[in-house]
Amino acid sequence: MVQHLALDRAFSALADATRRQILTRLAEGPASIGELAEPFGMSLTGMKKHVLVLENAGLVVTEKVGRSRQCRLGAERLEDAMAWISFYQRLWERRLDGLDAYFTLEKGTEQ
Repeated sequence: MVQHLALDRAFSALADATRRQILTRLAEGPASIGELAEPFGMSLTGMKKHVLVLENAGLVVTEKVGRSRQCRLGAERLEDAMAWISFYQRLWERRLDGLDAYFTLEKGTEQ
């Protein structure tokens, strides 16, 4: 149950384009809330809300540095999501390979 809750939070956070862009920016290195908000023309409060969603999902870690809050990637939860995606990718690849083999066999018996 806990695993599913973590995945739900991660996928919910990733569902928003702004939050995905924040993660892309943080892949370049840490940034303050203000630095993250600037390209979007967003208020600090608005950006804090996005960062909080990412932080609750474990995708971002924040730390108070002086008067600002620094954000950096917290990749652990993303690894959980990637493991889940990889499992289903392998499952579907096996099913599609089986379907391909079936059609190849059927094609051979028709001739």
